[in-house]
Amino acid sequence: MPKSLKVIFAGTPDFAASSLAAVLNSHHQVVAVYTQPDRKSGRGKKVTMSPVKELALQHHIPVEQPLNFKSEESLSQLASYQADIMVVVAYGLLLPQKVLDIPKLGCINVHGSLLPRWRGAAPIQRAIQAGDKETGITIMQMEAGLDTGPMLITASTPISDRDTGATLHDRLADMGAQLLVQALDEIADNKLQATPQDDQLATYAHKLSKEEAQINWQLSAEELERTIRAFNSWPVAYSQLENKTVRLWQAYIVHKKVDAAPGTILQADADGILISCGEDCLLLTELQLPGSRAMSAKDLLNAPKNQQLFAPDNQFVSL
Repeated sequence: MPKSLKVIFAGTPDFAASSLAAVLNSHHQVVAVYTQPDRKSGRGKKVTMSPVKELALQHHIPVEQPLNFKSEESLSQLASYQADIMVVVAYGLLLPQKVLDIPKLGCINVHGSLLPRWRGAAPIQRAIQAGDKETGITIMQMEAGLDTGPMLITASTPISDRDTGATLHDRLADMGAQLLVQALDEIADNKLQATPQDDQLATYAHKLSKEEAQINWQLSAEELERTIRAFNSWPVAYSQLENKTVRLWQAYIVHKKVDAAPGTILQADADGILISCGEDCLLLTELQLPGSRAMSAKDLLNAPKNQQLFAPDNQFVSL
């Protein structure tokens, strides 16, 4: 069995919690957890802990939540844990070189793409949106640049034409957790060699925003279908119809040429709501109206008022 490493874990959301759980179930020792400060969230603006913090507290592990690492006190606290290695997974802070130099074996990162493709904040969603056929996990040795460090180990997975941001997130979270433990084992036995990234092949995965989730019906049905899948389950694609914000959860491409302006409702029945696009058409099969839950087009159209809202020739706002 590989020797046990003393690990500092830094992460915040569910994606990171999967990796923390895997390390906790391994023979490696988590000596401290770093995560983002508690923040207000939800309609009630209740202060909530991150999933990583919740898991750490369940296992009685010390939790640190610095705003940054600019103070000598924060650096001294980090050094006091005398860790062999620091694991960083969707932490939310760009670590300065002073932090990277503290652990004996440096810092490694679990990233949700096959680097150097999709460096940055939203690699999972951007891969779907771009129509990539595969993605994966990269464990890399961290350096001061954003996701620029040399790669230690990778694993790939195909992206199906029905994968959403949610399904791919969950699959990669599991893959990343398993690959992380493997990487720690091999690092402990000095079996991993780092491979530099080719910067010329790098692409950047910009952070998601609610604003960009608004559908532009001038685009092709293929582009829009990928965007709807990528933004499921956040920020969720949406469009305006008679001053109502309609959230779009699922859609299918219909290869059909029509003369109607982009955004025009062509048909609405139990199969879905057919919309003209800049090229081909989109069949909306799962939607959400304000104040309601997401539901199938069939269930939505059971209400007479919704039949009127989605009547043929009505138009979604087209940017």
